[in-house]
Amino acid sequence: MKKTLFLLAALSLLPGAPALAGSFTDHGDATVTDGATGLMWQQTEGGAMDWESALAYCEGLTLSAYSDWRLPNHKELESLTDDSRFYPAIDQAFFPGVGASCYWSSTSYASYTALAWSVLFYLGHVSYYNKADSYYVRCVR
Repeated sequence: MKKTLFLLAALSLLPGAPALAGSFTDHGDATVTDGATGLMWQQTEGGAMDWESALAYCEGLTLSAYSDWRLPNHKELESLTDDSRFYPAIDQAFFPGVGASCYWSSTSYASYTALAWSVLFYLGHVSYYNKADSYYVRCVR
């Protein structure tokens, strides 16, 4: 049993590995830390806006005395998805009120830079959309 738990804990540290259940810490100050990745997240979204505004919003955010927030890349944002959940595919105990909508990442689509990757939390689906469109924002540090 101890070997199994150790193996599961070790695997959770690999890049791209799904977070283990209960790996989030709510700091009670509108921030949540993911113990599997070490990333601190804005607990509630910053609203809907175009991609350029999303970048600026995160770069200008001061939350819980931190001012080094940024828009997450698509892999970081996808790490919040939980395949055992549906509509939305994110733990609402730690991210209350999250919609099933798209959330911007900082990652441009390489073949056509007018598009950027985003995560649709309806199913945890990753896709790309026009940067001029309006989607939700969740900052990370």
